[in-house]
Amino acid sequence: MSSKYETTETLDVKGQSCPMPIVKTKQAIDDLDAGDVLEVVATDSGSMSDIQGWADGTGGVELLDQVEDGDLYTHYVKKTE
Repeated sequence: MSSKYETTETLDVKGQSCPMPIVKTKQAIDDLDAGDVLEVVATDSGSMSDIQGWADGTGGVELLDQVEDGDLYTHYVKKTE
């Protein structure tokens, strides 16, 4: 599957439910540099609203896109600072 975003790292949180996708996304973002894009691949449908809410309320990150493909949810989060 190709993406329109040049991702720096992919985080696989398939099979994990709330709050683990958010916890692991935050940990992974903390390890990236400004401008890097993290691709998060999840199977928890709640991750769509959870990651959006986390990104909206967190400085230094921007949610670029979310893609729902059947039971797979892919999120693209950019570290902005």
